[in-house]
Amino acid sequence: MDEQVTRLVKKAWAKLDSIPPNGRLLIAISGIPGSGKTGLSIIMAERINRIWAASSPTLPPVAAAIPMDGYHLTRAQLAQMPDPVHAAARRGAEFTFDGAKFLQLVQRLREEITDHTGNIYAPSFDHAIKDPVEDDITIPSTARAIFFEGNYLSLNKEPWNDAADLMDELWFVDVDFETARKRLVKRHIKAGIAKDEAEADKRAMENDLVNGKEIVDNRMDVQEVVLSHYDPAWEV
Repeated sequence: MDEQVTRLVKKAWAKLDSIPPNGRLLIAISGIPGSGKTGLSIIMAERINRIWAASSPTLPPVAAAIPMDGYHLTRAQLAQMPDPVHAAARRGAEFTFDGAKFLQLVQRLREEITDHTGNIYAPSFDHAIKDPVEDDITIPSTARAIFFEGNYLSLNKEPWNDAADLMDELWFVDVDFETARKRLVKRHIKAGIAKDEAEADKRAMENDLVNGKEIVDNRMDVQEVVLSHYDPAWEV
């Protein structure tokens, strides 16, 4: 496994170990579209759970990866915007997400865990229907290490910075825009967002990487910058 990921796993495990049993470790992993943040968040949760299982084999998993994608505004909500055509074309931009709703999730997870704490639910995003699915991701009370991932989790703009202030750490996956563009073209075709390479490239250049510039230009200070490179294990 990559050395930087191994180091981050050790760091996250040490921080989790230092937190009282009634608290959670919240880490937000951000980056431009195509940076590899989704893969990193899943790897982090899997590796922490592996360590946890070795030390506590009878207990349920302790870590979870939570994507920001479920906080997309629905197509119906975009259609109600002043310029619905523009909103649909720019889907994925910061203004097409429900940041306030995401903040509410972080606030709930920041609360102390008690004997009465139950499951918390987050939305997912279904690419088949091209809309979020409410309460599709279960976060059990036993999940004490939460790795959020999303484009805007270190964006210095309300309400994203309010959510960021509640995190224990902010990590940023850094990638050059050309590498991200190539990854996005493949992703858009595979997900059915674009019918061919030309259409996928147009979307990457006119939407995703425009968003990427905003993400980079308005990034908050972060504790870790993770250099992204091709790793088959990061393909999700």
